Amino acid sequence: QDELVESGGGLVQAGGSLRLSCVASRNINQIYIMAWYRQAPEKQRELVASITTRGTASYADSGKGRFTISRDPAKDTLYLQMNRLKPEDTAAYYCKYRRLGIDRWGQGTQDTVVT
Repeated sequence: QDELVESGGGLVQAGGSLRLSCVASRNINQIYIMAWYRQAPEKQRELVASITTRGTASYADSGKGRFTISRDPAKDTLYLQMNRLKPEDTAAYYCKYRRLGIDRWGQGTQDTVVT
């Protein structure tokens, strides 16, 4: 069973912060790479950040220096700390991992950044 439940989205002013959480239904120590994606209206879904079981993180240019991805195996939870948010960060954010050749997605959480 593969379920992902995101939370933490909301409405925030530009320059503010949000922390997204993604709780997995299985032991995330068994999942080598987990990632956050986002999709703005009428745009393609894009990778925001990813992290391995060893803690090696990778970021899209849009979030470098502002976003931090982390994972807590004790809670089977993936996080995305987003600071200095900009209106262009407005999107639905999704967590994802791939298992048995199939991408597993959460339902998404909406972030809206206003000026």
